[in-house]
Amino acid sequence: MNQRSYLGTSLIDIAKASVETFMKIRSRAPDCRWDRYMLLTFEDPPANIKAGWKESHATFVNELKNLQAQGLTMMGPALKHAFDLLNVNRMQSGIDTYGQGRCPFYLEPAVIMVITDGGRLTTSAGVQPEINLPMNSVVPGSELTKEPFRWDQRIFGLVLRLPGNIPVDNLPNTFIPASEHPLDAMCEVTGGRSYEVYTQKMLNAAIDSLVQKVQSGVVISFEKMGPDPPPVVPETNIIDNNGNTKENQDINKPIKMETDEEKKAIQQQVANSPIAGWQSCRKLIFVPRSAQKGYSVGHWPIPESYWPDINCASLPPRSAQPVVRFYCTPCEPMVIENLPFDKYELEPSPLTQYILERREPNKCWQVFISGSAKYSDTGHPFGYLKASSGLTCVNLFMMPYNYPVLLPLLDELNKMQKPTPQWRQKFDAYLKTMPAYYAGPLRRALARMGAPMLVPDNMDNSLSYSVITYLKKLKNQAKIEMDRLIASVGQKVPLHEGIKVDSRTKTSILQRRDFNQLMQNFGGNLQSLKQELTDFNTFTVGVADRDIKPQYFRNPYDVPRKSLLDQIARMRTNFLQKNLHRTKLVDDDQLHSIPVQQMGNYQDYLKNKPAPLKELESTPARVHTFGNPFKVKMNMVDEADDIGQQHSKKRQSTEMMPSSPGPKRRKPGPLPKDFVFSRSPTPSPPASPAPSEPDAISINESWNNKMEEEEDQPLIIAENEPEEEKVSNHVGENNVNNNKDRTSPQTVIVNNVNSLESVRQKGLNNTKKDNYVWTHNTRLRHSVFKELKKPGRNYENLFNQLNTVQGTLETRCAFIKDIICEAQRFKKKVLTQMLEQFEKSMVQNERQRKNSIVSGYHSSR
Repeated sequence: MNQRSYLGTSLIDIAKASVETFMKIRSRAPDCRWDRYMLLTFEDPPANIKAGWKESHATFVNELKNLQAQGLTMMGPALKHAFDLLNVNRMQSGIDTYGQGRCPFYLEPAVIMVITDGGRLTTSAGVQPEINLPMNSVVPGSELTKEPFRWDQRIFGLVLRLPGNIPVDNLPNTFIPASEHPLDAMCEVTGGRSYEVYTQKMLNAAIDSLVQKVQSGVVISFEKMGPDPPPVVPETNIIDNNGNTKENQDINKPIKMETDEEKKAIQQQVANSPIAGWQSCRKLIFVPRSAQKGYSVGHWPIPESYWPDINCASLPPRSAQPVVRFYCTPCEPMVIENLPFDKYELEPSPLTQYILERREPNKCWQVFISGSAKYSDTGHPFGYLKASSGLTCVNLFMMPYNYPVLLPLLDELNKMQKPTPQWRQKFDAYLKTMPAYYAGPLRRALARMGAPMLVPDNMDNSLSYSVITYLKKLKNQAKIEMDRLIASVGQKVPLHEGIKVDSRTKTSILQRRDFNQLMQNFGGNLQSLKQELTDFNTFTVGVADRDIKPQYFRNPYDVPRKSLLDQIARMRTNFLQKNLHRTKLVDDDQLHSIPVQQMGNYQDYLKNKPAPLKELESTPARVHTFGNPFKVKMNMVDEADDIGQQHSKKRQSTEMMPSSPGPKRRKPGPLPKDFVFSRSPTPSPPASPAPSEPDAISINESWNNKMEEEEDQPLIIAENEPEEEKVSNHVGENNVNNNKDRTSPQTVIVNNVNSLESVRQKGLNNTKKDNYVWTHNTRLRHSVFKELKKPGRNYENLFNQLNTVQGTLETRCAFIKDIICEAQRFKKKVLTQMLEQFEKSMVQNERQRKNSIVSGYHSSR
């Protein structure tokens, strides 16, 4: 199975893919919910069971991926172990009903798929020409059946003969022939078949055929008894698929009478039918599950091939598949009202084809079991074979035993009010010809018809006390064996204790007669040698454990001969490396190389993988709403209401804690296109009493936050801070408040402060006048901002307030630039142009004033 095919993979990989494809196609069937998959190999038990009765589907898939092709092709013992695994459960459940007839509705259908490469059957004793199943079995009660399998267990072989070169596909269709492998004979015995596969196309067709073969039913051997049926005379009154007769179909056509020669030709054609093998075939009868109950339901069993004797101390073994014989004498099908019967459809076979070609939907052939009657070798009929009305299939109707005698009696009982003594005498005579195990089903059928208490209760005991006790004992033993088998699956084989050395064995050198002469020739000391050999008489030779991985770097004797060169190359690489801190015993290639069967095993990798991090923002759960299933249910909040609630919360917090206001939330609105900002680290508190520039910025920032929230909030101003420095910090801080994140505690400085660097360097004296100028400009800035935010283009009041700005030219220019930035933020282009013209005019007026002062000074001199 390790040989490569033209697909580029080995046959064991193709076998694994075939099983997965089979499971995938089978999962589409409506009755797949009752499927159970087991995986067995050719190993010795219990290691051969990879997935048994209690293993889950995930375990089956995992073991299938990790499967390796090794060992010998001991197919006979492997099939025997598979049958034992199935039969041990059957024995404890008691569905075989030994000595009480065979009930088709008591079944555990099993399909055994054997996938092989078609090679020789190699065993420890040599090569076997055919499959030989061992007769010894660990299943209790296996002696009650002649064969190791049962009638609902079928074997299907998949012989993979895919060549190494690309084959030429000359087949006109996808017909898959049966293989000439010894497995084909075993498949035929159990009612299955084998598939010989040469291409991928044939493999897919074989898998599809296998899926269709998975049907609930039992295999029965049908054999013809008596002469062949008489030739059929063609009738014009034939019923078609729609239930119409030939006369109704051709009512408008002229009637054509057949001549005697034409009739003889048709009879000869039917008699000389080319169908072969219809006299004896082994086929399946379908036993469907009940849609309401979930299991198969029936009424009548198939009789045993012997008459049940209550005095018999043991049961004779029976064949796994009952041999049903049929007479080809056409009979009328019999059925009466309220009497239940079982109807089973036959699998397509030469027998069904032959019956359908006779085109006799109103005739039937009776079926028998040889030896089932007490005084007759042939037995009495228990049912009949009959073609369906539409001539689409052949059904097996199962009736009460010897129904041709019983049904007229029951029909007569329905007509009379009370059974007469004459009728009672006939019915008792019938009961003597009926096996005792039919008493229970017949009693239930009569109760259904409204005639109970006709079958005596003493007929229920068809088995002797010793047989009943023996069957109960077998059930208990099978339950114990089932528990042991389930517990042994997955356990490791116990380690070998070793080989004990015994000096007193016959092969010991001490037992040789010429031992003394040998020692004298070699010049050895006899007494000392005997002492050494007898001191280690309990010595044990250890046996290597296959599960322990060899340590090539610690013990050179663990290195196999074929790996010596590779191991020396690795040792040389590790020995000659320069960095001693990176010594590694395994190179990178060997570290990341894993076997093929482990490549698809992601479960261990996912278990060792760390847990993923939690998402920052969890997505809202989708609620299936009427009309739009993709609609996301979210809480819609108006932005204005949200801002108002935030402002109200901030006012409450500032009133409660005026000295430590909360973080400022940025106002909604767009940012200017040329806005540039940078972040600076949090400043440390100053060491000197004089406040530094960061302190002034933080003070102004906190004050501005309060001023925008409440108009009459008191100011926090450093008394010894220069005026120009306050103004510059105030301008920079305003831009920060308009653009920075509301939760950021850092101070942001805009590029407008760089234009006032010269102002900071002057170091003007701190006077009361400077404090007054700073306070006035700050309050004026707040009122100008409020005026700027008003709708409309009436800016007369705004420019009147700008004319009252106090301070030097640089202070007033910085004030105007601050107002320009705020106007740009609200996209008031007209106001921005007016403010820029106002700034230019203010600078020109100041220059003219200075020039006039200088000119006046020179004139005075």
